[in-house]
Amino acid sequence: MKAALYYGQEDVRVETVDADRVGPGDVLVDVAACGICGSDLHEYTAGPIFVPNAPHPMTGVSLPLRMGHEFAGRISEVGRDVTNLSVGDTVTVNPIQSCGNCRFCAAGKRHLCASIALIGVSADGGGFAERSVIPAENVVPLPESVPPQQGALIEPFSVALHAVRRAELTVGDSVAVYGSGPIGLAIVQVLHAAGTTDVFVVEPRAARRELAGDFGAMTINPIESDAVRRVKAATDGGTDAAFEVAGIEQTYNAAISSTKRDGTVVVVSVFEDTVETHPNSIVMAERTVRGTMSYLANDRADGEFQAVTKMFADGQLAPDQLVTSVISLSDIVTGFESLRDPESDDIKILVEV
Repeated sequence: MKAALYYGQEDVRVETVDADRVGPGDVLVDVAACGICGSDLHEYTAGPIFVPNAPHPMTGVSLPLRMGHEFAGRISEVGRDVTNLSVGDTVTVNPIQSCGNCRFCAAGKRHLCASIALIGVSADGGGFAERSVIPAENVVPLPESVPPQQGALIEPFSVALHAVRRAELTVGDSVAVYGSGPIGLAIVQVLHAAGTTDVFVVEPRAARRELAGDFGAMTINPIESDAVRRVKAATDGGTDAAFEVAGIEQTYNAAISSTKRDGTVVVVSVFEDTVETHPNSIVMAERTVRGTMSYLANDRADGEFQAVTKMFADGQLAPDQLVTSVISLSDIVTGFESLRDPESDDIKILVEV
């Protein structure tokens, strides 16, 4: 079968590989679509970052790796021990794999596992392939109203929902979002669905800024004006929360400065470089800075994958509006290059297999 393998920085190759064997607890998914994630792009431009050079301590996976962790498709085979899924089911994949034994797994926080791996990042089975063998516990069934092309977008929207939950917002809170790539835009949609009306999006790219405005946000071009000053002026000294979704020093510090005293900053980005910041901006104003790591695993009833699936089915979110291009697997390198091009209007690219 055809699959895209990641060998290292700027080195992704579409090759013919052997199909994986379906184990007793696995399902075989015929992949319909897989999204190119921002973290995939970081691996392509500056990696390997999270893709292991040496065998991963839990999965044993190392370079070259089959990429893709935002995907959905239809089950074409089930392992003999799988009783809750059937051939023909449309599913998406929650890529989290954990050890089950560490203190975080024991506390129900498998997404913080000390040995965590993600399918398509540090575990086998990535979705940039014609077919993928997935443990049944990683599969989330989709209702008929959610096609597999939308199912491939449940992962990034789950990242967004988890980030919004980390902010612990209350009714009437104001929010600033720095960066309106796919995750930033998904956060804006989740905030809108939750009833948050005072949302400011800071984004230099016109196409992304326009889409954020379509989702109900008030937009600011940081190239033309002082974004922090404008946000603070419009919110009596700062927003209740801010999301950093751009991954550079300037937006990290601006997100902190944009919040009010005792405000909360949620850092969502993957950073390629270290940043310099002054701790006094946090200490003297009693601000809280929180990281957010993906989403909850499928064993949690409050998991984001299940919640986002329902929000898609109910029409509370509009995932299709994020997709700017649909390409074939053979054109995947072109997709990476388009997303890294600062002049490109591409936001979210789906690879249809």
